[in-house]
Amino acid sequence: MEYVLLILGLVLILFGIVGSILPALPGPPISWVGLLLIYLIPAIKINYWILGLTLILTIIIAVLDYVLPAKGTKHFGGTKYGVWGTNIGLLIGLIFFPPFGFVIGPFLGAFIGELIYNSKDTKGAFKAAFGSFLGLLASTFMKIMFCLVLLGIYLVVFFSNLEVWF
Repeated sequence: MEYVLLILGLVLILFGIVGSILPALPGPPISWVGLLLIYLIPAIKINYWILGLTLILTIIIAVLDYVLPAKGTKHFGGTKYGVWGTNIGLLIGLIFFPPFGFVIGPFLGAFIGELIYNSKDTKGAFKAAFGSFLGLLASTFMKIMFCLVLLGIYLVVFFSNLEVWF
């Protein structure tokens, strides 16, 4: 049973890294469950501090994943129409245009939202849409880096408990 938890934990962490790039897959939560699985092995002492801290960070990152594209839109001069367009575009893109909808949806949503607000300012609408894209890139980078940290923790726990496996 220990080997099943060990292998499944590693697979989930790796799947979480991939899920950080692919749309509609919650990468960090999947990776966190993988980290949890190695601590469920009876021979490994549970570190509640690591699990608690990484769980809190996982929740924060999951929320930021949806907030950053809208914040990028606002930072680049977008109005509330652009922010709403970003959020609506993200949902529509994820549902109707996988796998690229998570990139195209927020960009087009912000652009269309800004054009609805001010149809004459296509340059400003494009700038806000670009901010949405940058927010998405920042969010994706953050998720990948966090999942890699979870992989690092997993590997440290694995290698520090080699006597359990052999």
